[in-house]
Amino acid sequence: MKPLLASLFAFALALPTSAALAENSDPIGDLIGEVSAKVAPLLATFGLKATLYHIGAGGVGSRDSLGCKVVPMRTAAVDGVAVSRHSVLFIKETVGLPMPDGRRHDGYWYASDLGGAIHKGRIDLFTGTGARSMDSLMPLNLNTLTVAKVGEFKGCPIG
Repeated sequence: MKPLLASLFAFALALPTSAALAENSDPIGDLIGEVSAKVAPLLATFGLKATLYHIGAGGVGSRDSLGCKVVPMRTAAVDGVAVSRHSVLFIKETVGLPMPDGRRHDGYWYASDLGGAIHKGRIDLFTGTGARSMDSLMPLNLNTLTVAKVGEFKGCPIG
């Protein structure tokens, strides 16, 4: 999959600039440009070893290190160096997992927390209140996940 995405991205870069496209409509070029803009962030993926955390575990509270409310299946704790706070992350392995509200996870997480035990190469995923909240993510615990930084946010990421 990565070689195909990289090829599409390289092809899109070789296309004429938007000024040239304005003179000569190029729907295929436009489509490839749109795809490459969405795909480019996914080309820079990296593996992080996942651990899970929940409210009630070792002093974890209801606020993250930004002072925002922690949100089950959305808040991630990072080291702040390899992955900075305020990053929007896409974690492929979480797509389709059940969310607390019954919907399926879309794979997007918000790096709004720091963890004292989170060092380079690790990520801590917030699951909710109590140990039972970890059930749906338990198969991912201590496994290396495919993570891509796909954007940044300001303030609190959710509500």
